[in-house]
Amino acid sequence: MRLEVGNIFIKDIQFGDSTKVENGVLYVNKQELISELSSDEHIKSIDMEIVRPGESVRIAPVKDVIEPRVKVEGNGGIFPGFLSKVDTVGEGKTNVLKGAAVVTTGKVVGFQEGIIDMTGPGADYTPFSKTCNVVIIAEPVDGLKQHDHEAALRMVGLKAGKYLGEAGRNVTPDEVKVYETKPIFESVKEFPDLPKVAYVYMLQTQGLLHDTYVYGVDAKKIIPTLIYPTEVMDGAILSGNCVSACDKNPTYVHMNNPVIHDLYELHGTEYNFVGVIITNENVYLADKERSSNWTAKIAEYLGLDGVIISEEGFGNPDTDLIMNCKKITKKGIKTVILTDEYAGRDGASQSLADADVAADACVTGGNANMTIVLPKLDKIIGHVSKDVIDVIAGGFDGSLRADGSIEVEIQAITGATSEVGFNKMTARTY
Repeated sequence: MRLEVGNIFIKDIQFGDSTKVENGVLYVNKQELISELSSDEHIKSIDMEIVRPGESVRIAPVKDVIEPRVKVEGNGGIFPGFLSKVDTVGEGKTNVLKGAAVVTTGKVVGFQEGIIDMTGPGADYTPFSKTCNVVIIAEPVDGLKQHDHEAALRMVGLKAGKYLGEAGRNVTPDEVKVYETKPIFESVKEFPDLPKVAYVYMLQTQGLLHDTYVYGVDAKKIIPTLIYPTEVMDGAILSGNCVSACDKNPTYVHMNNPVIHDLYELHGTEYNFVGVIITNENVYLADKERSSNWTAKIAEYLGLDGVIISEEGFGNPDTDLIMNCKKITKKGIKTVILTDEYAGRDGASQSLADADVAADACVTGGNANMTIVLPKLDKIIGHVSKDVIDVIAGGFDGSLRADGSIEVEIQAITGATSEVGFNKMTARTY
């Protein structure tokens, strides 16, 4: 597959009479977008605000972040299986409003949502303090069940991303990047002397509200399979989970997965990037065994020389991560694992819930238990109260202080310890 990604650089977002992109500014017709998002009976009210990097604004709790994109040429459309037909995507041309994002908030589902500060020390830990954000405040009807609430919020965010993406359909991109993966036999014939490398992409699927979707299907229902890397860039994989904010992969991160983008950088020169193996993270031992067996089998079948394995979440998924690493290594294939750590606030505890000698090459996104004090900011979007902040994953009794400041573990900050490297945090062993 060959995909041309046209990046349209957005330097500001403003409300206007029509939704369009002009001279690097995204203008948004607020009432038209609200109308577009207001059809779900589970949502009581919709509002939105625009926030920019450096503004004294705190957004909490954050459900998802979505990048506006539009399919210009090729099969299907953005978010296949949800907003587009279930056509195979990943080829043709896709335009991206680079620098813009949709952020969803409101009375969110559980306690594992996140905080985005647009300025101050907290802004250094989230990549979404650097984007111009259209924040959608979607409040649910009273008494809504959690899974219906999550589904409604998810659709609100996806619709907003698609609506804004359409503004870039007829805009000439500022830059075009081309990504191409050929069928395996063609690929090996083209690069016969290069090591074959793949990406094992673990998707969060640990039960209710721990869901990730592939072409509209809950990934807990899949067995590991092979996809083209470019399919991910068109929204074939999206977030539907409510897990700890620091290492959750928002939909934005799936569409911009840096492992995939970085592997393309040296494809054809240092190695042959042959594709992506997607697999799930399971609750029961038998399911973990099945998925890791299949992942290792596919890696062997492709004749791989090396894989990069990333997980999403921590604790229980650490077992899936180590199973994948151990079984693939046993096939004679070199492995590198990507994770983060929950090593205690002093950094002295065991970093992962599972381990094996096969996991001897590890890249970490940092220690999620490290604490930080977030100062009071001038404006709050969403709900910042004791019943939210003190119970959010990474918070504790007294996290929200009387002066409006917040003391939390960085676990509470959206994207702080990204396990696919969509941030700058890491750690080293000396």
